[in-house]
Amino acid sequence: MTTSNPNLRVNISSGGPYESVFGYSRAVAFGNQIHVSGTCAPISHEKLGAFEQTEAALLTIENALRKAGAELSDVVRTVVYVRDISDADGVAKAHLEAFDKVRPASTLVQVTSMLRPWQLVEIEAYALKT
Repeated sequence: MTTSNPNLRVNISSGGPYESVFGYSRAVAFGNQIHVSGTCAPISHEKLGAFEQTEAALLTIENALRKAGAELSDVVRTVVYVRDISDADGVAKAHLEAFDKVRPASTLVQVTSMLRPWQLVEIEAYALKT
């Protein structure tokens, strides 16, 4: 997605079932900014660990960024939510694999709950297209 109008807002869908239930977009691009909503692994990852769920969430984020004309290398900030802080090592390993050369600003926070009981990690991302 590229546009000649830098003030055009573009909503990007991933086709997730909750987008129409909650009224949100996977990502919103506005000018050179891309805001990616909190993203979890799909249900196919229900029985997998935090590392694999993080990889899956980052893949969904990467796909949303590509729809906006950006890449993971354009990410300037992530916010990572984990249900159990003991999963931090697995989450950090997957995050490092995706962002080792980029090194965005990042925050890791433990939360008490997520929408589905099997979800272990949720990630928000913010990118600036160059």
